[in-house]
Amino acid sequence: MRTRTTGTSRRTSAARAALVALVLGLTTACGGGGSGDGDKPAKPDAAADATTEANDPKDPGQVSEPPALEEQPKTVDPKVKGVGAGGGKELTETELAAAVLATGDVSTFKVDPMDGPPAQGENADDPACAPLTAMINGKPEPVASAAVYRQLLGAKTGRPAISEFLTTHGTQGAVSLLSRLGDAVKACEDGFKGSGAGGSSTYSAVKRIDVPKAGDDTLAYQVTGDFEGDPVPLVFHVVRVGGTVATFYTANLEGTATPEIPSILLATQAAKLK
Repeated sequence: MRTRTTGTSRRTSAARAALVALVLGLTTACGGGGSGDGDKPAKPDAAADATTEANDPKDPGQVSEPPALEEQPKTVDPKVKGVGAGGGKELTETELAAAVLATGDVSTFKVDPMDGPPAQGENADDPACAPLTAMINGKPEPVASAAVYRQLLGAKTGRPAISEFLTTHGTQGAVSLLSRLGDAVKACEDGFKGSGAGGSSTYSAVKRIDVPKAGDDTLAYQVTGDFEGDPVPLVFHVVRVGGTVATFYTANLEGTATPEIPSILLATQAAKLK
């Protein structure tokens, strides 16, 4: 636990929340548009929780590190069955909604619907970094023919909060997506800037993260946001099965450590797609 003055704690936590709400607009829109579950109520998101914590009069000068993840399943639940996307089949939105992770697929997580991204996102100042801002915008490129969005919450505590979007690109497009994304991670390791209707953002560093392989191809990386000198680690794990791409992302609003995304989520999603 790191101790700060009251003013600094409030500014820092609120700053992190504001940055993530800006560049990860998906986490602030938990409804169900494009997901087939639009009548479900909205759920509180990590950014909102961080803002609440920053204004908690009971603990105004403390910023806690994220809690350790509970023990995760070691293997994919045998009840999870594939939908046949491994052969390159282009799934429709209805088929994606059936294939995306749902409550019960991984015992340690519950799943809620989430609205798609806002129409306007960020553009990278360097074209080589455009695949990274496309992911931050929730719109991986090449443009998907169909997409669904979900939020995964720890079943016991609601933490961690991990967002997922499942997108269809066709096999060639999906292969290109991961290839271009990998190139961008390498080219933009020293950081980049993004700008859009909501203002500008600074990302101070990009690095690749090791992750167990799942599906046909897997990539994991961290983008470190910079808000008034305060680092906000954003982590993305991407897995491809045929022409379908699953993207998981989360952020550490409480410190500088790389937030975790359990590999069982990727393995289970890959199994559900095959």
